[in-house]
Amino acid sequence: MIQSYRSGNSLVHRMPAGLKLALFASLALGSSGYPHDAWSVTVSLVVVCSLYLVARLPVKVLIIEMWRMRWLALVLGSALWIFVSPLTAWISTTRVTSLLLLAALLTITTRMEDLLAVLHRLLRPLGRLGIDADAVAMTISLTLTMIPVVAGFAHAVREAQRARGLRLGLRTAVPLMVRTLRHADEVGDALAARRLV
Repeated sequence: MIQSYRSGNSLVHRMPAGLKLALFASLALGSSGYPHDAWSVTVSLVVVCSLYLVARLPVKVLIIEMWRMRWLALVLGSALWIFVSPLTAWISTTRVTSLLLLAALLTITTRMEDLLAVLHRLLRPLGRLGIDADAVAMTISLTLTMIPVVAGFAHAVREAQRARGLRLGLRTAVPLMVRTLRHADEVGDALAARRLV
């Protein structure tokens, strides 16, 4: 779900990263804690989608984000539909979709270095407990950076297997794992060369 930053001049883009993170976290906590019914959860999804328009992002961006989470929504919704009820399936799936769209909007409209700077400031007081804020921030930065990289590896592996006429399945996991581990080794070597680890 990590989306690269898209520059813009909207109110959402110009908002300071700390304030934006606090507002988005409040919205996420409020949406998670509120006892939704079918109507309120639908309104919640509409509000989140409208924030994409407030951020002056093309509708295509919202469609792409929703398309990316199709399998999660399908699996979660189907399981809840079968084992609980259609109403619970709609409420839970829509709530999760809203939260993921909100998180995507945060990363689309905020530079990663700004988010990490906020995180570093929040972690700094923990230095009294022996926690290295720089190391934690760098670890989170590397983790967030790896997500789109691994997604790109997965896409490349799928395309290569489709080109060979192979069916997609568990075989995809092996080359994906090899490429991911190789990339992790290269990142580790680069960090070691710069004496960051």
